[in-house]
Amino acid sequence: MKKMSISVTDAARNFADCINRAHYQNVTFVLLKNGEPFARLVPDSEKVCVGRDLAEALANIDLPNGEARAWRRDLRNARKTLKAPDNKWR
Repeated sequence: MKKMSISVTDAARNFADCINRAHYQNVTFVLLKNGEPFARLVPDSEKVCVGRDLAEALANIDLPNGEARAWRRDLRNARKTLKAPDNKWR
């Protein structure tokens, strides 16, 4: 997948083109405001799982007790070893 940085102003001026390129050419646009990453325009084919999606998926799963305990243990270990990002907005 291609990634391209573009100012918010340029994205606004060329919005239809950006949308088409995201969809048809699978381009992700990083929108810059004052030279800093501010937002992203991503193709719908790029699936992102956010916490809300994960919670919804897990709410619909009925795990046997042994698997649920193993999952809980793995989650606890992951929380100990994984580090949260410095900037929670990225």
